[in-house]
Order: sequence, then C-alpha cells, then structure tokens
Amino acid sequence: MVNEGDKIRLKTGEIAIISEVLEVGVAYIAEILKKGGGVSIEQISRDDIASVFEEIERSLAKAI
Repeated sequence: MVNEGDKIRLKTGEIAIISEVLEVGVAYIAEILKKGGGVSIEQISRDDIASVFEEIERSLAKAI
C-alpha cells in the first residue's frame, strides 16, 4: 500500500514523495524530483510506481 508521505521510485527512475492519496491503490498526487533539477507536482497512478522506500534507523552510539 502507498501512503501519504511515502518516498517512491517511479518506473521512469525518478524519485517522488506522495503528497496526497486521491484513491487508495489507484491515484496519487506526487512531488517528483526531476532528473535535470526542480520539482514537478503531478497526478500519478499505481502503475507508474516501481517501488516504495523503507526507512531504517541506525544508532550512532558506539557499542561498549
């Protein structure tokens, strides 16, 4: 499932952030980071999405 705020990779290779879910599993508004620079706000479909990034937290503290 793709949610608001998710970082995704489009099938074009571009990275985007979902800013609004228009219809779950169907349509979204995304802020797309363009390869040449800049941001484009566009409506995309589920078929445009290649993957969803997952965030992992790692401690910076040294093990004792």
